[in-house]
Amino acid sequence: MGRRYYCDYCDRSFQDNMHNRKKHLNGVQHHRAKKAWFDHFRDFAAILYDEQAKKPCRKFLLKGICDFGPNCRFSHMSEEDLSDLKRQVEDERQHREDSQDRFMPGRSIEDWLSRREKKRTALGSKGDLKNKEDCEESQTESDIPQQLLSFHDLPPSLIPPPAAGWKVKVNTEWS
Repeated sequence: MGRRYYCDYCDRSFQDNMHNRKKHLNGVQHHRAKKAWFDHFRDFAAILYDEQAKKPCRKFLLKGICDFGPNCRFSHMSEEDLSDLKRQVEDERQHREDSQDRFMPGRSIEDWLSRREKKRTALGSKGDLKNKEDCEESQTESDIPQQLLSFHDLPPSLIPPPAAGWKVKVNTEWS
């Protein structure tokens, strides 16, 4: 039977010789499968930019299916999908900014507290969070600068409770 070559991108195998391998690696199907594989690792901003540059696919809008599938040069995203993608881009940008703010070496505790208060008031004015308990839950320990933590690596049982107290579930059953 001889040696076989397996292509991870295309998920197929064929007899391994120079002619077959060259024909496969230069083929359209292989290039599309390879592009699809690497598209899985693109960030949301690049995907959003590409999708906004495309016109909507008429066939996909009318029938809900397109003969070209993911290889179509037109956009198959609805307005709802684009708004979700925009939200993900904004969340990714906000997370990146927060992580940069967290690890600034020369930042004082007063600066951190003032920025934290500004974020809380901004969130409160937007109406995104319903009450203070939700706001407390949204603050994670990783948001707290290292200067405020007096002890490192405390077990969860020794971490002090939040200022608003622990949120208690009404339907809690004890065994």
